Amino acid sequence: MAYVPGVALLVALVAGCSAGSDADDPAADSKPGSPTVTAAPPGKYRTLPESCRAVPRSTLKDLLPGAAELPEEQQEKVYEGTAAVTYDTDRKVGCRWASDAPDASRNLSIDFERVVSYDPSVSDDDRAREVYAKKEEAAALPTSGGVTPSEKPGDKPGGSSSASPSSTPSGSPGGKPSATPSTEPSGSATDAGPDEDLRPRLLDELGDAAFLDDALTQAGSTAQHRTVSVVFRTSNVIVTVVYTEQPALFTAVPDSRELQEKAQALARKLDETLS
Repeated sequence: MAYVPGVALLVALVAGCSAGSDADDPAADSKPGSPTVTAAPPGKYRTLPESCRAVPRSTLKDLLPGAAELPEEQQEKVYEGTAAVTYDTDRKVGCRWASDAPDASRNLSIDFERVVSYDPSVSDDDRAREVYAKKEEAAALPTSGGVTPSEKPGDKPGGSSSASPSSTPSGSPGGKPSATPSTEPSGSATDAGPDEDLRPRLLDELGDAAFLDDALTQAGSTAQHRTVSVVFRTSNVIVTVVYTEQPALFTAVPDSRELQEKAQALARKLDETLS
C-alpha cells in the first residue's frame, strides 16, 4: 500500500484530540467500584466566647470574696480579670482573676480550647476526644477508665465515679500516693461524710465527658494551698476551670468540699453558656 503523508497526519491529529478530551474529563480517572472518600463532619463550635465576660459578676463575687472589701475602683479591676495571651482567639482563649482577703487569697482561671482536625478523615469531635483523653490520663484519676473510640456525645468515659474508698490509698482527696513531704497528710482533706467522695474523679452530667482533680500542696514555709481543677469536653471544645485557695494561716487547710462545689458550679454555667 502506498504511504500518504497527509492521511497519516490527519489520523494522528484525530487521535491526539481524543486523548486530550479524556484527560480533561474529571471522570476519566475514576474506576468502576472505587470507594468515595467523604470528609468527616466539622465540630459544633466555630468560635469561642469572650472569656473574661463568660463568668457572671455574681459568681465572681462568690468565688473571690476578698474583692468585696476593696474600694470600688479596685473591685472593678479585679472583676474585669486579665485575658490570657493567645495568638488565635478562634482556637484558644482564657481569663484569670485573683483576690486577697485577710483570711485567704483566691485565684480563678478559665480556658476554652476549640479543637480542629486537619485530617479530613478525622472529625473535630474525634480529635477533641483524643485531646481530652490525654488530659484525663495526665491527671491520673484513681477511678479513670479513659476515653474509648466508642464514646458518644452524652456518654461518660470509665463508667461511674463512685468507686469504693478502699480502691485507693489514703492521703489526699484523690488517694494519690505522696510524692513529696509537702502533700496532704492523711485525714486532713475535709470533714466529708463517709458516703461523700471528694477524691479526683470522673464527673457525670457535665458536657460529653468531664473530670475533677484536687491537689493540696505546700511550698517551703508558706501555707498550704489547694487547687481544684474541672476539665470537660463538649463536642469540639474543651474547657478548664482552675480554682485555688491559700489561707493566711500556716496551720489552716483549705476545704475541699467548698472549692469543689464552686468549681463544678462554674463549670456547669460555662457548659450552659456554650450550649
